[in-house]
This record gives sequence, structure tokens and C-alpha cells, in this order.
Amino acid sequence: MPEEPKQHQETDAPKTNPHLKNKPKHPKRRVGLWTYIISIVVALGVGVGGTYWFIGRAVSQQLSSMQQTNSAMKKIQSVYETISDNYYQPVNANKLANGAINGMVNSLGDKFSEYMDKSETESLNDTIDSSFSGIGAQVQKSGSYLQIISPIAGTPAKKAGLKPKDVIKAVNGKSVAGKTLTEAVNMMRGKVGTRVNLTIQRGTSTFNVTLKRAKIPVTTVDYKLVGGSQKIGYITVSTFSTNTAKEFKTALKALDKKGAKKLVIDMRGNPGGLMTAALKMASYFIKDGKTIMQVQARDGSAEKYVAGKKYDGGFKETKPTTVLIDGGSASAAEIFSAALHQSAGVKLVGSQSYGKGTVQTVTSFSDKTEMKITVAKWLTPNGTWINKKGLTPDVKAAEPSYASLTIVSKLSDLQADKVNENVKTFQKYLQALGYFKGTANGYFGTTTTTAVKAYQKHAKLTATGKVDKKTLAKVETELATKISDNDKAYDAAMKLIKNTK
Repeated sequence: MPEEPKQHQETDAPKTNPHLKNKPKHPKRRVGLWTYIISIVVALGVGVGGTYWFIGRAVSQQLSSMQQTNSAMKKIQSVYETISDNYYQPVNANKLANGAINGMVNSLGDKFSEYMDKSETESLNDTIDSSFSGIGAQVQKSGSYLQIISPIAGTPAKKAGLKPKDVIKAVNGKSVAGKTLTEAVNMMRGKVGTRVNLTIQRGTSTFNVTLKRAKIPVTTVDYKLVGGSQKIGYITVSTFSTNTAKEFKTALKALDKKGAKKLVIDMRGNPGGLMTAALKMASYFIKDGKTIMQVQARDGSAEKYVAGKKYDGGFKETKPTTVLIDGGSASAAEIFSAALHQSAGVKLVGSQSYGKGTVQTVTSFSDKTEMKITVAKWLTPNGTWINKKGLTPDVKAAEPSYASLTIVSKLSDLQADKVNENVKTFQKYLQALGYFKGTANGYFGTTTTTAVKAYQKHAKLTATGKVDKKTLAKVETELATKISDNDKAYDAAMKLIKNTK
């Protein structure tokens, strides 16, 4: 079973008591816990009337709780021993222990509390650290293969001389043809220090190159100057990771040097992350002493987190600002947005946010597994709990329905007479582009074939009615362009900020 854990978390938590050492082998007299508690009750009860009843009741409840816990632990131990001793095949002790832990965590009925194995733990830590182990190249689908958009400076890809427009045809001798973008990227990822061989096509020549995987940092903040003479700084934040607050501050300073007069901060699709990052970033915009958020413990007591040098280091941003949110804005993204809205008077634009109003801590075990559990509620500055409700924008501007469509994960699903979810998604792609007039039912029939032919003719492809890699890539690219061109929430935010003084 996992050893006693070490905890790393966003908020302080009680530490486990150390085991007692140097106990005498033969103690002269041992006073039992029951005797000790009963003695206290009697001592306090004599001559104090009602106090006796109150304290006696409290201790009785505590004893009952202890008895229930002791009984439950004995039952778990009994089940464990019964399975270990009597199951008709040998049982792995760690597997049994992990199963018991998973069962206890799952019984909470809280989707944000979970027990994670080694790979899940690594994935969570990569997200928190805003990094991953790989070669360090931004890639995109290009026909059957992957094309490098740009190698990241200082990474194995850059050091190996890989260039933009290089095509990755195979990884460790296995072709990436037919793989989804995610599948192909996962083929290149692996443990730090391990090697991966890539087959690269550059122009008319093909060659192999071996790279040593390394830890690759991921940028979580992007920014640019928009709005023409209005000079509006547009910042997108994809997640709240270890370096996000630092990247955000860098973006604010860079936009200031470029002459930005106002700001639009896009939190759409941001699933959250570290509470500490949200506190720092919110503090940049809020006057010292004003509340950023509150954290409410199980006993109902609430701790206020207020803006100040502790979080912002004295750096403040005072430009007129607007924040974009949507149904994908959750957790730390909501903490940041609510703080600016309620404590800095910033208007929110977009659609209702996700509504995750809880705080989790992560406990690390010696076998490199982790357990994440919910330990508290977080409240907005004015004390509102937005859990399962979300933040309501001041200006509602929903994105078109096709903006939230998922990707087609398997090209081979898109064939005549097949019925599946990928066909349904592709039908919705064609609907959004104006080529599919029927009902998106997931059946690749004559209506779908006709729509595919019409699109292929429009895209100057051979009108076969069959969905090949070129057709899918063209559809995806055109749909992405349409989504960008019809971003009503972005347009509403720009209109609002332009009229803000």
C-alpha cells in the first residue's frame, strides 16, 4: 500500500502527526483513551449543571465517530485479508490497495476528486508546470503527415536543425499516415532523456534524424495589439500554470511599451489551474486591500484573500479592461474574472461560465501516484458561491454553435453507409459551411455524399464524394476561418472597450 503521503497544494493543510519514537518496552502503567476521556467528562461535569450535559454529548459524539471509523477500517482490513488469502489466483497487493483507494475517492461522488496513477500524475504535473517531455516543435496536419510550423528555441528540434515546413513522415520507423494529430504527437512524446527517430521530408529529399527528448516549456499567455488607432491590447490565457502569472505580467508590460491604451483579456476555454496564479494576476488590477476571493472551509469559516504586494509585488495595471468568458471558463479563470468584475468594476462579455466553485489539494505518495480531493469552497469577493451556476456576463454574446464542435478523430469512419459520431460531426462541419442541408444523424448516405461532392467542387478538389485527407483538412481549415470571422463575443468585447473611458 502507498506510504504516508506528502502534500503539495494551493492552500495550507494540517500535516500528519509523526510516529512516536523511543517508546519504553515495558511501561509501568498505560492509561487508556476511554479512561482519559471519561475522567475529563466527570471532572468537568461535577457542579456545572448544563455544562455536563453539553460536554458529555460532544464527547459522546466524538466517541461514536471514532468507533465508526475504527469499525470501517477493521472491515477494510478484513476484506483485504480475505481476498489476499482466499482468492483463487494470486493477487497483487498494490493493485488491491489502489482499488480500495479508488473506491473510497469515487464514493464521494465528486468528479474533481480522484486518485491518479503514475501516468495521470505526470500529465497533471505537466499541466501545472506548463511543460511536457518531447522534441519541442509546433506542428500541424499536412495531408497524411505532420508539418512543422516552428521549432521552439532551445529545444531538441531546434538544435537538430529542423525547420518550418519540414514534414514528419514517420516516428521510430512507424508511419504517421492515418494518425490523428493527437496520436501522431503522442508518438513523439516520451520520458526526458529517451531518444526518438524521425523521418523528415524537406523539399524533395528525405532523411532521418534522432533527437533526445527534453522537458519543453509551454507558453500559456499570448498577446497582440489590435484596434488600429485605438491601440487595444488583446491577451489570451489558455490555462493557469506555474509560469502563467509571470507570462501575463510580461504581456502587460510589452503591450504598454507598444502603446496599448485599453485591454481585452480572453479567458474563453480556459479550464483553470493554480489558484496562486489567479491571485497574482487578479491583484495586478485590484486596489490593495480589496478582496480577490474567499475560501470557505468545511466548518463554514471563510478566509479572505486580498490584493497587495504579497501577490503583485507592487505592480498595478490601471488601463480600462474587459474580460471575455464562456462555458469553458472554469475554476481559476472564474476566480480571476469574478475578482476583476466585483472588485475592479471590469465588465464581463460572452456567455455563462462553467461554474466550478471548489478548491482541491494534491497529496503525493511515495510510489509516484497522487490523490486530488476537494477541501473547500471558493467564493467571489461579495461571498457568492458560483458552483454549478457560473458567472453571468454583463454583455451576452454567444459563439455560433459550430464553434464548439469536436474534432473528427478517425478518418476511416467517414465512409459511405457508415453510422458513427465522426460522420455526425463531419455533417455538422458541412452544415456550418452551407453544403449539408439534411439532418446531422451520423449516417453517411446519399445526402452526405452529395454534400461532399459540392464542397470538393468548391474547394477545387476532385469531386468523388469520398472524404480523403485533403478534403478533411480543407474543411477543417475553412471552418476555423469562419469561426474566427464570426466571433460575436470578441466583436462585442471590442465594441464595449472602445466605448469605455
